[in-house]
Parts: sequence; C-alpha cells; structure tokens
Amino acid sequence: MSERSAFDTNVITLTRFVLEEGRKAKGTGELTTLLNSMCTAIKAISTAVRKAGIANLYGIAGSTNVTGDQVKKLDVLSNDLVINMIKSSFTSCVLVSEENEQAIIVEPDQRGKYIVCFDPLDGSSNIDCLASIGTIFAIYRKVTDDEPNQKDALQPGRNIVAAGYALYGSATMMVLSAGQGVNCFMLDPDGSEPYGGRYVGSMVADVHRTLVYGGIFLYPANVKSPKGKLRLLYECNPMAYIMEQAGGMATTGACNVLDIQPESIHQRVPVVLGSPDDVQEYISIFKKHAK
Repeated sequence: MSERSAFDTNVITLTRFVLEEGRKAKGTGELTTLLNSMCTAIKAISTAVRKAGIANLYGIAGSTNVTGDQVKKLDVLSNDLVINMIKSSFTSCVLVSEENEQAIIVEPDQRGKYIVCFDPLDGSSNIDCLASIGTIFAIYRKVTDDEPNQKDALQPGRNIVAAGYALYGSATMMVLSAGQGVNCFMLDPDGSEPYGGRYVGSMVADVHRTLVYGGIFLYPANVKSPKGKLRLLYECNPMAYIMEQAGGMATTGACNVLDIQPESIHQRVPVVLGSPDDVQEYISIFKKHAK
C-alpha cells in the first residue's frame, strides 16, 4: 500500500510510513507491529473481495450476528483473517468484533498491551450487489494491570491510540490516523487511477466520500432506531477519531461521540460527522427541536 496525499507529492509504502512514525515516537514497536498486521489482514480481505465470485464467497453463511445482521460468507472469512493476524502479532489482549457476541480474550502466551475493536466487513449487505464495502478498526491501550476482560474495551473514543478503515472498491484504500493527522494509502498493484465515490449506504464508502469531498454523514436516532443503528466501539468511535484528526467533527447531537463512556461492547449511538460548519448547523437544529 502506498500513500497518496494532496499535501505531499511523495509516495511511500504504508509499512515504511508506520515504521518511520514509530521511530519518531520512540516506542517499543508493538503498535507498529499491530498496524502492520492489520494491513496484512486488509490486503488478504481485499483479495478475497475481488475473487468472491469465482471463490464462491457470495451469499449468506446461514446465521445472524449479535447485532441481528445476516452473516455472509465473506463476513466469516474477514473476521477470521483479522482475528488470526492480530493474535499472531502478539500485540493485543482483548478483541471486540461485530461478529462475536463476547469479547475475545487473547491467550496469555500471545498477549500484548493493546485492545482492538473492529467491524471486519462493514456494509456486507452490499456484497452480492457488488457495491463498496470496508473494514473499520480502533486501537486502545489496556489501562489496568488486571487480567484482561471485556470491560477493558469500554473506553471513550478520546482514549484511541490509532484508528482506520479500508475501503474495498475499484481499488483498495486504507485511511489511517495515529493521532498526528490522517494519511491515505492505496493498494494499487495494477497502477489504476483513484476512483470516485458515491452514496451507497455503506458507512466506510459514505464516510470516505465525506472525508474526501466535504459535507456531512448522518445516521441519527429515529423512531425505528431510537438509540441509533451504528455501533460505538468499532464503527462510530474510529470514524469520529479519523474525522477529528482530519479537522472535522463528530456528534450525537447532544454530545461529542468521542466523549461517550461505553456501557456495552455492541452499544449503538446516533452519529453525525463531517465538516465543522455542517456539523455545527446540525447541532443547532438538534438542540432547537430537542427542547
């Protein structure tokens, strides 16, 4: 994967970028290893998405996940890829996936200090119609010395160490922030040019379009979903973190998304994110009608 930025004409690989940032931070290298393992999983998922038809990966797997969505074959494969890559990196202690009802506690001999919350294949309802889908993740540090457990993941978004998403479309792009702005990397083995985004009803695709072109992404509460539909830990928090790092805002209408103290690992919240002017306008309208 190589970086493409409107503010820098240099093109560097994601691996080199992560290594250089880790060296600047003078860290232990654990986060660098974790991010590289996520990148490897994303490359593998990208290959699976491109070959889904000939590999017979379309269609449902015959079950629903904890949030009530039908599980597709690619969901299962993507979830396994992310879990296995992170575990094999020896950098994490707790994993929270949309596809697993309970948090995954990493075995003692494979543990590290990080907690990873992720949606392995966001927008998977779009798989069979060939629309864009993606992967979302957020990384936190374990803040206690206790034995790892599910409660370790219940941290507000302000505690995020790094977050990112991958968009699998006409090309695969990974958008990453480790607290020093936002960087975009494109997996482009054939040398094709960057693509244009459209509204498709997939969070990754729609947020990416908002990040690139400006504007606003909305999934507020409504009568059908009074607490919102999107999940806080592995959808709203990482996207809110990335949007703020890019100079935007993210709100529920009543408060900043990153300030919410999670109560459960699959908690849903309303979310509105995008350019500051647009989000502030939404907040004004929300407060006016919330009275």
